[in-house]
Amino acid sequence: MSDNTFEYIVIGGGTAGALMCNRLTRKSQQRTLLIEAGRKDDYHWIHIPVGYLYCIGNPRTDWLYSTEPDAGLNGRVLRYPRGKTLGGCSSINGMIYMRGQSRDYDQWAQLTGDDAWRWQNVLPDFKKHEDYYLGADELHGAGGEWRVEKQRLRWDILDAFAEAAVQAGVPHSTDFNRGSNEGVGYFQVNQKNGWRWNTAKAFLRPVCYGRPNFEMWVNAHVTKLIIETQADGSQRCTGVQVWDGHEMVTAHATREVVLCGGSIGSPQILQLSGIGPAELLRQHGIDVVVDAPGVGANLQDHLQIRAVYKIDGAPTLNVLASSMVGKAKIGLEYLMKRSGPMSMAPSQLGAFTRSSPEHEWPNLEYHVQPLSLDAFGEPLHSFPAFTASVCNLNPTSRGTVRIKSPRFQDAPAIAPNYLSTDEDRKVAADSLRVTRRIASQPALAKYRPEEWKPGVQYQSDEDLARLAGDIATTIFHPVGTTKMGADGDPMAVLDSKLRVRGVRGLRVVDAGAMPTITSGNTNSPTLMMAEKAAGWILEANR
Repeated sequence: MSDNTFEYIVIGGGTAGALMCNRLTRKSQQRTLLIEAGRKDDYHWIHIPVGYLYCIGNPRTDWLYSTEPDAGLNGRVLRYPRGKTLGGCSSINGMIYMRGQSRDYDQWAQLTGDDAWRWQNVLPDFKKHEDYYLGADELHGAGGEWRVEKQRLRWDILDAFAEAAVQAGVPHSTDFNRGSNEGVGYFQVNQKNGWRWNTAKAFLRPVCYGRPNFEMWVNAHVTKLIIETQADGSQRCTGVQVWDGHEMVTAHATREVVLCGGSIGSPQILQLSGIGPAELLRQHGIDVVVDAPGVGANLQDHLQIRAVYKIDGAPTLNVLASSMVGKAKIGLEYLMKRSGPMSMAPSQLGAFTRSSPEHEWPNLEYHVQPLSLDAFGEPLHSFPAFTASVCNLNPTSRGTVRIKSPRFQDAPAIAPNYLSTDEDRKVAADSLRVTRRIASQPALAKYRPEEWKPGVQYQSDEDLARLAGDIATTIFHPVGTTKMGADGDPMAVLDSKLRVRGVRGLRVVDAGAMPTITSGNTNSPTLMMAEKAAGWILEANR
């Protein structure tokens, strides 16, 4: 066996890839190579929770993608962050631990024809790697690698918003991860003692680093998959071509290649390798290996609409961080206690409710913050305020990810197609009305909330839907671009075991495999999928 031949090759050291390597290297006789396009996660802002502000939009840690101009957003272009470092998006995301709703997984089982995806059958995979701060029970695990903790802060204005939500008919919740996440409460987070807990720390370091059968290449960009025709005429993925910054290197896999490049990276690599819509591939001079129209289709994302309310009488981060003295106090608190604003997830308080009574399940998620700004990365406003961002959990709009050229260096065209259906526009308008109903409750009255954005002059469905196009932005949850599905689904890129249809020895294990988006943040469902896939791979290759 040459140095560049392995049993398994895992492409992408992010959320799914880190767990995959941990599981695949448990047996010492099986060599596994991890290939990561980014650098190691040794940048200090990755590990300080508030450091996401310095990681998103930073080429050190972010792919720096942007969307195509979007008609649903009135022609706007959005920044589209994706993690480019060990830990992937778990190194730059909001750290919120969220499984979604049981109905999400029951729907996956229906769409794939495989009961392995039902809620009761994915719950053990969530628990397997979980380390829940309250210990194990029938719905949570303890002792696993993925730490889940309470946040180390509270805010008066967030407590008041929570009480106002209850007055508006949303029940209190202390745990959003028990099958139905309806309610309002503080999010639980993937942190450990006030530090971000990413998948590189959880699954790679130090365990995998100490295993002789584990090898890792960083700053190594997979340019395409190697697919060979077998004696029986079938196609098999036997390895990858990798650009290490100086030369092209080939690595071979004797068992499987596992693509964990994420909802943007994985369809790009597949298309560059000849697996994708035939017309698109021919347009760019790429030989068609498998005509797979679903590769890069079915893009789904959560679009958040940010409502900002000016207030009086309660501290917010706008005021606390407005002076050098205030910033020094914040830094000292984190230094001494690992608490306070520097330990904050981007959103602290969450709520799940319905946009209108006809919805059987909660179809809205709120991310509520004791701060306000014009846009992510912009300075905080000079006045005290809170932001209530609301997103449609189950959008019906679908977008695409398509290569723009045959060059691996060129970012693909990302076209989410937000608000492209009547249903999504209706939910957007209704969700702003729900926000106004909560803000008008007695619990918030003493702070005299004043709707600063979008503004009370917008009232009709048409006004509010158009307004959503003006102010809404991604909440960074792209999924579905290499979806799994049943045998009869021509758009299903993967079978229910995440194997690429038409190519043996190749799986896609990341959020792109989701047929429909989960009803909440998508990082931990991706870990669950990796846990399940690792079990299947080891069983198949026993």
